Amino acid sequence: MIQEEFENILDRVCAKLTSEARNNIFNSSPQFENRVREVLRETLDDSSIEIDFKPHPQAFPDIAVDDFGIEVKLTLNNTWRSVANSVLETNRIESVKRIYLVFGKMGGIPEVRWGDYEQSVIHVRTSHVPRFEVELFASRSLFELMGISYDEFRTLSMEDKMRHIRSYARARLRKGERLWWLEDSPDAEHALPIQARLYTSLGKDEKLRLRAEAALLCPSIVKPSRSRNKYDDVVLYLLTYHGVICHQARGFFPLEASPTLTMTTKEEFTSNDL
Repeated sequence: MIQEEFENILDRVCAKLTSEARNNIFNSSPQFENRVREVLRETLDDSSIEIDFKPHPQAFPDIAVDDFGIEVKLTLNNTWRSVANSVLETNRIESVKRIYLVFGKMGGIPEVRWGDYEQSVIHVRTSHVPRFEVELFASRSLFELMGISYDEFRTLSMEDKMRHIRSYARARLRKGERLWWLEDSPDAEHALPIQARLYTSLGKDEKLRLRAEAALLCPSIVKPSRSRNKYDDVVLYLLTYHGVICHQARGFFPLEASPTLTMTTKEEFTSNDL
């Protein structure tokens, strides 16, 4: 099957699914994904082409048809945007050479459309692993912004993938923002606890240790008292390196008004300071 033939099939599949959705919307991703398989099977002219109705749960893309693949997305909102697969693509179906996105938009006027997967990837989101974000009809893809094709990118090691993603992410940073995930070099790596913690809930010894680290690593705290953003580095350091949320960093340093910040022993801090 050639590309033009497969895209004509996608046109017919999406038209039928749109008609069905306007009569009764698809309420769940598994329901929609399975219906895509069924309609695709009905639409294919060649009955010898196999479609796996029980694929691996993390298989990418969701559906394989000879050399072509379909990644299926559904949203109940009125948008063509969604979080997609992991950047790692650990369970990629290697027989697939070209991937398409079939997107069901159930919000607003229900509709199902398809697009080229590479052109639809627009961003990377971070959770426990970095994930692509897709949007149909996007004006520019993530891979264009990174200056590399999807086929080149997907064959890279994870370390090399992250170099491209970090470069892209840094170019988007606003003043005062930081990259808190996956540092550039092994000696800069750090791990965060899964659960964030409030500074006020920590024990006395840990509060003292974190305050000492912040004093040494964030010299902006000795700026004049009226300086703007003088505590931003402290807050970001605690969050990105220790998973600790500090609501009031100003009260972190009772001696910071002094022209010279002096280190203080544990005994010199009162319980109110901590």
